[in-house]
Parts: sequence; C-alpha cells; structure tokens
Amino acid sequence: MRVSKQQLTAFADKLACQIPFDTSPRHLAGPGDARHVTHGLATAGWICTSDPLSAEIILRSPDHRLTLQFDPQSATSAWWRLRAETTDSERGWYAEFGELVPAEILCHATDALVTPPPSKQQAPWEVLGSAGWLLDEANRAARSPDAMCHIEQGRDRDVMSWRIETLPSGHPYSDGPRIWHAWFDTRTPSCLVTAFITGLVDTAPLQRGMYERLGHYSTVQERSPLSPEQVAAAHTARVDRIRVQARAARRQQPSSAAAAPTTTGAARPAASLTPVRGR
Repeated sequence: MRVSKQQLTAFADKLACQIPFDTSPRHLAGPGDARHVTHGLATAGWICTSDPLSAEIILRSPDHRLTLQFDPQSATSAWWRLRAETTDSERGWYAEFGELVPAEILCHATDALVTPPPSKQQAPWEVLGSAGWLLDEANRAARSPDAMCHIEQGRDRDVMSWRIETLPSGHPYSDGPRIWHAWFDTRTPSCLVTAFITGLVDTAPLQRGMYERLGHYSTVQERSPLSPEQVAAAHTARVDRIRVQARAARRQQPSSAAAAPTTTGAARPAASLTPVRGR
C-alpha cells in the first residue's frame, strides 16, 4: 500500500491552515497527527483492513503477522495497540499506548518495524543516561528532567518488560489521572523499546498548531522558525526514506524469513511491570 500524493497533499493542507509552534518537552506535546504513524507503515506495505467509514484504523503487515490498531473510541486507556502473532518459530508479543502519546514518538517504534536496524544500537538505559534522564539503577527506573515522565523495567518470570507513564504531578504514585502510558510486554523486541525511548528523550521540540490539543498546561510553546511547508516537506521526505529502506530490507531477507516481522533489527527487549490496568 503506497501513500498517495493525494494523501500527502491532505496532510500538507492541514498544516497550511495552522501556525506551527515548537512544543516541548515532547512527552507533554499531545497526540499530534496519527498519520505520522500510519503513513510510515502504509508506505512500507502494510494494508488497511478496517472499515474505511469507521474511526478505527487497523493496519496489517504484508505477512499478516503484525497488526496495529488505532481506536479513538476505545473505552480503555489504550488507543494504540501493536501485536505480533505467535508462529512456529517465534512467540507473539504486545505493546499498547495511551491517547496522548505523541505520534512522533510512537512512530520511532513503528518505523523500527519496517526499516533496517542502525549499525550500532544502544541499550535503553544508555539512551536515557546520555539524554540526562535521572536513573535509579537499584529499582531499574528513570525519570525525565521535569520528573513528569517515568520509566520502569520490571521482571516477569525472569524476562524484562517496560512501563512508561507521564503523570501530572511528576510523582510515580500520584492519585491523579495519568497523562499517557506506554507498555511493552516481556516478548516485545528490544529494538522497538529502544526506538521508542530514543524518540521520547529527544530534546528537539515537536510542532503543534495553535489551539491544538496538548498533554499538559505546563507545556512550553514558541513560534516555530519552520513554515507549514517545511514541516510537510520533512514528513514527505521521511515517508520516501522509509519506502526506500523497507524495499531494501525486503530484498535482503531470505524468503524463509517472511514470517518474521520486518523488524530487521528494530527489536529490543521491552521491559516494564505488568500490563496497564483498565484495558
């Protein structure tokens, strides 16, 4: 499934109606445009299998093993769900993401599913430490410099899983509602966790339009030096890059590997506690 010129034009037209603001920190930037995620997967050959007249979007990988579901009408706290089915040679896995997870962060993980891995990959804790996040090695936890985003790695039957939460009070045991969460089960490829965390800790601001929904009132916004046309061009360039990389990755894979997710190296051990309650 190729992202059409008409679809890219529609994305650009939406931006053209907005004044872009640099928004930080990115974990408080709000959901943004879901097409950052869906365009990347679609251009890599994922197929939309949901009702086109429904608000729900379901994309499936060419081998039908991987599924991404986006349901903005979900009655649970998870609007995004990413699944891999169990095969004869590989165990399935599951990850979910809350309503206000910025799409630009989530697409780091989904892009990792369809593009070759970097030549050198860091562990999640290396990424967090290099970004200046506060590490609690004894409890296998970390928090953002503003203390509002927390990461925990938990052990389940000697396998590690990950939980990430953004909370309004900055306290991991706040009684108030969380802003968003991400959860990767014990079998999620570790490269996906690292990719997500890499997008999370990036200090570059995200672009949001005036009056666009944010994650929290403390989010800082400044008029962006980028024009709407430049933001749209960057999105198109990313889509084109994914198309080329995904095609190259498919050529390099032996036919017997077709059942494996196109995670050509985008997988990392996910680690968190237990599945988020309320699903």
